Amino acid sequence: MKQIVFSGVNKYYGAFHALKDIDLAIDKGSFVALVGPSGCGKSTLLRSLAGLEKITGGDISIAGEVVTALPPRRRDVAMVFQSYALYPHMTVEENLTYSLKVHGVSKAERKRAAGEVAATTGLSGLLHRYPRELSGGQRQRVAMSRAIIRNPKAFLFDEPLSNLDAALRVHMRKEIRALHDRLGATSVYVTHDQIEAMTMADHVVVMRAGVIEQQGRPLDLYDKPANKFVAGFIGSPAMNFIPATVEEGGRVTVDLGAGPVELAVAVAAPVGARVLIGIRPEHLTLTAPGDGRLVAAVAFTESTGFTTFVSTATTPELMVVETGRRAVASGDRVGLAFDDASVHVFDAETEQRL
Repeated sequence: MKQIVFSGVNKYYGAFHALKDIDLAIDKGSFVALVGPSGCGKSTLLRSLAGLEKITGGDISIAGEVVTALPPRRRDVAMVFQSYALYPHMTVEENLTYSLKVHGVSKAERKRAAGEVAATTGLSGLLHRYPRELSGGQRQRVAMSRAIIRNPKAFLFDEPLSNLDAALRVHMRKEIRALHDRLGATSVYVTHDQIEAMTMADHVVVMRAGVIEQQGRPLDLYDKPANKFVAGFIGSPAMNFIPATVEEGGRVTVDLGAGPVELAVAVAAPVGARVLIGIRPEHLTLTAPGDGRLVAAVAFTESTGFTTFVSTATTPELMVVETGRRAVASGDRVGLAFDDASVHVFDAETEQRL
């Protein structure tokens, strides 16, 4: 069952076309991440769903009801913002129950509801504190609890972890996903962080310039990106791209300055066509210069202890990610080994997958 449906949605800000013919269906109970660079339209799409932005064309449906013309209060969705948006003069309990109070729910029922939600989100001992007395993670829990208490048709998250430090972000994304699973909720989550999208979502929607470039399960996007943009956006560090030429039989050759190397990759393109070879950093392995498919000099290395990041002094520069500590230094010549099965091929002009 589709809980949320965007049908031909467009949004203009004057002459600026922010959303371009968006068609998107979200299953009930799913966790969907909208991801892309700043200005791609992901927050505009979320705000349009909430009714905070009025769309220029198309329709939006929630639980089978067309809500395009409805104000935010009648859409029955709850939004969690980056800034928490808590009332500073209210206690945690008062923040949680304010929407219930506005709708005439009795004090006893409000207190019961606050207690139940607080127990679910780990806030039971904090109900009488004020926002200023809470940590960033606790404030974000309050913001989520305030959304939960309304029992909405969908939860909307607008970059809710951006204000938290790195360690707390990792912890909170686990909490949000676990909470989603416990509630059986439908969640739409906006982030610019593809790691958040990949680790939290059932379904990822990659956007650029107001258009959905690709959508699907996280690992499907990683394994078979539809174009160079998605290939470079999904995965960290980003995919390496190397210019190549199509040879007889659909094979391709690449040249990093040490002579052409032929790859056994069948490409449906004419002989002489220019393509881009994509290889993820984690699919490259350092070897002795004579043992690798490609040869390169090391530009610099970075070690995190468990992982070593190696950049090559080639054009284009390549990134290699290896587990463990590699004894290589700037200026060393190394071989780069890889499996042809890990190679992606894109048209150099259209940047679409071949």
